[in-house]
Amino acid sequence: MKILTAAEMREVDRRTIESGIPGLVLMENAGHRVMEFLERRFAPLAAQRIVVLCGKGNNGGDGMVIARQLHTRLRPAALHVVLLAAPETLQGDAAANYRMLAVCNCPVWREIPDGARCATLLIDALLGTGLSGPARGAMLEGIREINDGFPLAKVVAIDIPSGMPSDTGEAAGEFARADATVTFTSPKIAHAMPPNCDHIGELVMGAVGSPPSLYEGARHSLVEPAMFADLLAPRPRGGHKGTFGHALIVGGSRGKSGAAAMSGMAALRAGAGLVTVATSALAEVSGHSPALMTAPLDEGLTALAKQKTVVAIGPGLGHGNEVAGILAEAGGLDQPVVLDADALMGAPKAPAGAVRVMTPHPGEMSRLTGRTTAEVQADRIGAARSYASEHRVILVLKGQRTVIGFPDGQVWINPTGTPALGTGGTGDVLTGMIAGLLAQFPGRPGEAVAAAVYLHGLAGEIGARAVGEKSLIATDLFDYLPDAMEDCAAAPDHV
Repeated sequence: MKILTAAEMREVDRRTIESGIPGLVLMENAGHRVMEFLERRFAPLAAQRIVVLCGKGNNGGDGMVIARQLHTRLRPAALHVVLLAAPETLQGDAAANYRMLAVCNCPVWREIPDGARCATLLIDALLGTGLSGPARGAMLEGIREINDGFPLAKVVAIDIPSGMPSDTGEAAGEFARADATVTFTSPKIAHAMPPNCDHIGELVMGAVGSPPSLYEGARHSLVEPAMFADLLAPRPRGGHKGTFGHALIVGGSRGKSGAAAMSGMAALRAGAGLVTVATSALAEVSGHSPALMTAPLDEGLTALAKQKTVVAIGPGLGHGNEVAGILAEAGGLDQPVVLDADALMGAPKAPAGAVRVMTPHPGEMSRLTGRTTAEVQADRIGAARSYASEHRVILVLKGQRTVIGFPDGQVWINPTGTPALGTGGTGDVLTGMIAGLLAQFPGRPGEAVAAAVYLHGLAGEIGARAVGEKSLIATDLFDYLPDAMEDCAAAPDHV
């Protein structure tokens, strides 16, 4: 699913209107999508006490469509429509919808009446994605009212909570907090990335008439199962262990053998037909599972990688001259290579056209780029995109809303995950899952990486519900990965 910037959304709206769908129709459709959500989530809607707070722009126009529908169709227990702007300042489609409200004899207040304070449902239609800079004046006061003035109300934001920037990370000023946000055509950056995504509540998508062809070239996408569902399809009846690839995991030094073992097990759980762990801790890794094959590191990476479909280097690898030699040999490998942990620094440039996947957490990304961790976190999309483009790699920047950057400048944002994954070893599991899926689908690296990242986060969510956020450990993910796969395979349209 594509994610749009504010500028891209304006262009889509402009081209939609030019193609023959009037802005007034788009606004009417937006109001209907919100009404459909309200009727699903807050039934019976006629029993609700509702406040609709409107600004003077198109967001306010959407709110007035909703107010008209509520007034003419449902007649809720109480309805207060509040326009926090002078009516004469309204323009275009918003002004037209204000006139329609008047024709319908729907009262419109210029300030919030005392009787509205006991509202059970509040529609935030003050400011949309066109906001530049912090909210001020009446809009700022309205935002403060939304956050503090209606203690009983659930807040539903139209398009985006008022005052929240559509594109950037940190808000420049105060913004509304919503229990749900109904947006149109496609999600915006704020809906997908922290910290703003933590304050939008449930995200609901609504189509208003813009054809997808107008935004299919957008550079940002939200990962969803439809992007990789066929990778989870039933296997051919004649398949065997040689059909599904052979992953080589390189890692596991003294005291860190578990990292390599977990990566190896994750590759198997993700579906690799065979997994070999090359390690200096042979006995320890072998003791973790008889399903893993092992090999000594001193055979040399080039020899070890022969007849392997994918190579993952780094989990528990450590440092030293032996590691430097491994990384030097990695530069000559033609098959996909996944670099994690201790292998992230110092890996040589790969042959032209070779697939390289790097999986840093923010601290490691800081060391890779020379930027502070805070700078990386403040622009996760930019950091992933620029590094992936410059170094011609697939860059998986781990953390809340993991960002996947591609050499062509595309960025995919993963919506799954949980704080429960903040425990040792979960990154090693992710590396193994990426290797396991690449082993099966070496010619489809983008989908394989996206599937691994999405499933890893979803398995964490399922596990956290079962054992709690604090009690989940990395190896628990093996128990819940099958459920995550089944969920995605059965519901490819789930986001």
